[in-house]
Amino acid sequence: MTPGTEAVDEPLLESARWRLLACSDAEGARAFGTEFAPVEAAFAGTGQPLWDAWGSAFTARARLFDSDSDGAAEAVAVARAALERCPLSAERALVLAYLAHVEVAADRFDAAMHLAVDASLLADQVGAEEPTRALHQAHHWLSLALTRLDLEELAAAQSLRGSQVAQALPDLADRWLLLRLCAQQHAELAQTVHRRGEEARSRELAELALTCATTARELPYEPAEGDEDLLAVVTAWAMTLSGQLDDALTPLRRVRGRVEADGGGLWLLGYADLVLARLLFRLRERDADREAAAGHPRAPGVAGAPGEEAADLLVGAAGAFAAVGDRRRYRQCLLELGQTTAAMGRTAEALHWLEAYRNETTRAHLRGRELWAEMFVRRSRLGEAERQTAVLRRHALEDPLTTLGNRRSAERRMAELDFDGGPVSLAVVDVDGFKAVNDAHSHLHGDAVLRRLAELLRQHSRTGDEVYRWAGDEFLVLLPATAEPQAVVAMERLRTAVAEEDWTALEITDPVTVSIGVATAAPDGAGNPQPWRALFDRADLHLFGAKRGGRNRVRATSAGPSTSLPASHPSPLNASVDELVAEVLGSQAARPPGWAFDESEVAS
Repeated sequence: MTPGTEAVDEPLLESARWRLLACSDAEGARAFGTEFAPVEAAFAGTGQPLWDAWGSAFTARARLFDSDSDGAAEAVAVARAALERCPLSAERALVLAYLAHVEVAADRFDAAMHLAVDASLLADQVGAEEPTRALHQAHHWLSLALTRLDLEELAAAQSLRGSQVAQALPDLADRWLLLRLCAQQHAELAQTVHRRGEEARSRELAELALTCATTARELPYEPAEGDEDLLAVVTAWAMTLSGQLDDALTPLRRVRGRVEADGGGLWLLGYADLVLARLLFRLRERDADREAAAGHPRAPGVAGAPGEEAADLLVGAAGAFAAVGDRRRYRQCLLELGQTTAAMGRTAEALHWLEAYRNETTRAHLRGRELWAEMFVRRSRLGEAERQTAVLRRHALEDPLTTLGNRRSAERRMAELDFDGGPVSLAVVDVDGFKAVNDAHSHLHGDAVLRRLAELLRQHSRTGDEVYRWAGDEFLVLLPATAEPQAVVAMERLRTAVAEEDWTALEITDPVTVSIGVATAAPDGAGNPQPWRALFDRADLHLFGAKRGGRNRVRATSAGPSTSLPASHPSPLNASVDELVAEVLGSQAARPPGWAFDESEVAS
């Protein structure tokens, strides 16, 4: 144990971590300070990399609230160094995502992007594991960071993944939080898509946002008043984008008035103003279209009440977002002020707002998009490296001539056999007089014989049996959960299939036959381990006996010089496998013949 870890109060740090995350938003400076001050010392110097990383991450957030950008950057660097000693996990992904959010709040977009890339890759890597609160929170903070990096498509995708993870968790608050975030992100994306003129997709995204909002409201959970107001604003926004303008107006005015009267927070008031301004501007456009259709077009430059109110609301929203440091939405307000005033015919004012928007839009955001594109290149290269590794691994375990598992694969499989779970049989198959085939024809003909023999062994093996090429012209057939009588029947089927095969297509005039030795290991009742090598040696000894006995036969412990089927039994080649062995073999667990691992374990 690392010195100093004995004093670590894990429950205290765990509880404090979630509380600090909950008040880490842009307006939570006072609440964050109140929560962090009593536990700052507990997070410092725990000797455990994960908690040290969290301590530095929260220190960075506190420094940022105090406008100490350099101090925040130093704390982020310390946190990242601590994370290097942490295992790859959802917890590590969460810290990376939170640090990305801290960095983007400090306007260090390059650093934020690199952290977001790392967090995204890791969250995807551990996403197949059991859902955890850390994983859904990683998606949550990634979504927030990506939003502020103007990567709305990716932000919406992360919120949706987080919501899916939260659905598998018992905490209703977590489910509600991610559903609300999912609704918000898809509404914002719908607004962007609408601005590009993609009306159909904008409506689809708005409908998805409404579905998330409705699902959140149906949960038996009572959120904080501010969170409920935010969901109400998002719902009205989604209704606006789906064309329900009149239905959205009254609820939105009501919630905006409540936020203003109750002091619900400067950011939330600015957010409500922004959404209401957008709704009013769309109402103005709709009314203008109706007047034009009725033959009473509005004179150019006539603003109308909705347009004037929308402009005033946008000014208020811009001021609110500037005050809380939400530069992204501040830029949106500047852009929409330019568009709104231009539509009202106030050209000089529109130019003022658009110039301010141009100055506010920095190269950092363009660089952010470039960095995210680089992430996909990195991911592609990582995927290619993994594919190449899988190919190399498969080549290491596959016989290149027959594509059966090779000797290394067979040894690996037999080493993991559980002899205490029931009988296990092993058959060693050897081609009779194979040297004569090579001498009389060529080694190419010999290779063709081995490939065809491998096909026959696979084709006539039972479901669950496994075939390997051991060496040269020698093959192994592993028969799990199979006693010796059943194994002998199965091997006799293989022997007969080879003996009755037509080899003339391979220009082989002499018949090709095989000799097979079978051995079985059964639990001894005392729990004594039985090495697979002993089983192989016994099967190999019986193979030698089959060769000495005249070849083209199956030899086992209880078998005589040759094993044959009763005359009344259906011919092995004319009967199906099930018909042949139904009485004695029983069902076997499916396993691809010829491999010591599942296909899903290695993909070429």
